[in-house]
Amino acid sequence: GSSSNVVKFIEQLEVCRGIDRPAVSDVVEGRWRLIHTTNASTSSPIQRKAVDASKYAIYQDIKPDNNNVLIVSQVVKFSNDAELCVDALASTSSRPLPELTAREETGKILGLNILGVSLVGEDAKPKFPDRSDSRIDFVFDEGNFVFGQFKIPYPVPFRLPFMRDNVKGWIDITYLSDRLRISRGNKGTTFVLLKE
Repeated sequence: GSSSNVVKFIEQLEVCRGIDRPAVSDVVEGRWRLIHTTNASTSSPIQRKAVDASKYAIYQDIKPDNNNVLIVSQVVKFSNDAELCVDALASTSSRPLPELTAREETGKILGLNILGVSLVGEDAKPKFPDRSDSRIDFVFDEGNFVFGQFKIPYPVPFRLPFMRDNVKGWIDITYLSDRLRISRGNKGTTFVLLKE
């Protein structure tokens, strides 16, 4: 079917590589619109429902803040004046963040998949280990539902010390051009995004 054609297309582009050192390229910065995703069974229940590009406009913004800390924001637009924005502090070789050590735990809580199950250790190695600077590490930091002028905090306590390892992740950029990005996340999900 068409899903298998998309997977073949993704794999063909990944072999082509695209722009070298994509995680530190200026091209990666900006607003990217999600056009396709594979929702792995390891993604969180919230992610499986909220990251449905067929129902909502979903964006990933990658940009440095005023202190040159790289921020990766996940934005789900429910309507013109309602959205969920979840920000993550990010780390690359060009903008390292000391807090971002390797994730140690899979994320299961009492054996349950509540926040998603992450690849760790040997399983977390990049798909293309010979490609330098293709990974962006991140730790979710805060989130808000925004309704016009009103903000309601996202109900996950990202900053609590005992939660910090569970909200770490990474995306490997397996293909990057001026208009298209393919990334694979720490929960096994593949993302295809177009630059806005």
